[in-house]
Amino acid sequence: MDDNLLLSFEGALSHLADFERELEPFLQALELGAGEWMPDIVKGKRRQSYSRAAIWKILGEERGERSTSVGLYRKKWPVLDMTLRLRFPPLPSSLQVWLDVQPLALFAADECCRSFIEMVRAWAIRYPAPYASAHSMADRELAGFPHFGREAEVSRRDGFDKVYEVCWLNIFGPKLVASVGRERMLSTPAHLVEELPNGSVILVLRPTAADFASDEARVAQARAHVHLRPDLDFDTVLRTLLERSAALAPVEPRFHPDVAPFLSRLPDEFVLSERQRKIAELNAFRPPEPEEWLPAALPSDVENPERILTSYGDLSEGLVAALHTKVPSLMEETAESLTDLDFYFWRENFPERYTRELIDEHTAPALGAYLGGVLVRRLGGRWVPRKKLEESQVRVGKRVWLPFLRARRYMQSRQALLDYSLTQFFREAERHRG
Repeated sequence: MDDNLLLSFEGALSHLADFERELEPFLQALELGAGEWMPDIVKGKRRQSYSRAAIWKILGEERGERSTSVGLYRKKWPVLDMTLRLRFPPLPSSLQVWLDVQPLALFAADECCRSFIEMVRAWAIRYPAPYASAHSMADRELAGFPHFGREAEVSRRDGFDKVYEVCWLNIFGPKLVASVGRERMLSTPAHLVEELPNGSVILVLRPTAADFASDEARVAQARAHVHLRPDLDFDTVLRTLLERSAALAPVEPRFHPDVAPFLSRLPDEFVLSERQRKIAELNAFRPPEPEEWLPAALPSDVENPERILTSYGDLSEGLVAALHTKVPSLMEETAESLTDLDFYFWRENFPERYTRELIDEHTAPALGAYLGGVLVRRLGGRWVPRKKLEESQVRVGKRVWLPFLRARRYMQSRQALLDYSLTQFFREAERHRG
């Protein structure tokens, strides 16, 4: 996933008795301003093609005692994830918008940004907002939106009661303007500062949103913030902003080749603001060399090898039966299936979410049988069963491998899923096949 431009907006409604008429200016501004990211799907309980009639219908179907909402999306790139929610008395009547457009790079174009600014200006005039902003989602996360270090209860009570942050696009309502001072607000060094008819001020830092992390943009952001908050120190604010830029700077994935298929899936599981740091951490990760092998096979010590091998098959089939809906590739018994299992167990934090009894008595043995079965099927291996499960081996080439022992170590913790991944174990066995 790329970074997104995220707009959060909550404005006042006035004519709830006829919310279709009340929303006409909102939709007109959206349709004029969206351009490439114009929604083509509206969604409530079901999906429909975009039309105002479909929006009215869904808002009617979704209406509860206090609110109603509709989702707006796109079928193709660029991606749009947008929610429009209306709140009714006894709650304060309001129109809430969460608008998320991906990729942020779309907003490197002047014309796209001008249209976006015009759209938000129209909304801010028609639906007065105490505060609204549009900015990089990743940078917002680093800035601490929406709490800015406050307790959640305090944040909900006080809202954006002072200028905690200056985003690419900002709407400051009359109360915020008064707290800063209208003259000071209107003299902020920025690309656009405009007083709106209802006393709000729209402030846009720079012509385009996509270059927010450049040194030039950070200097402009720091100057505007310190201008609006004279109690802040420019050098301190700028240093913090540059640190955020450094945290978001792209890091090229250079994962250890034996675990790259697994590790490459992990960064997207973290919030945008943490992904580059995680890539750097995973680049530095070096899994220990597999030790679950022997240079020569221990002889089989079971009386009925066929019966034991059937029990291994039953264990493996049990794993497939339990997880095939969540990991469909299990049915294929391939190297890719093992990587899918690695990712599933890591994402679920399986070793630390489930009881040790379940893992030790059921999951780990079933996983060992499945892992051994993949070595047999895909690498031409041959089982050498033993009475003690963890001593059971699969001969591949000149080595014998201990899949049950690997599975037990693998299932000890979330970190162990990385250190003893199934993906790496297969790659190592494959390398020694000849």
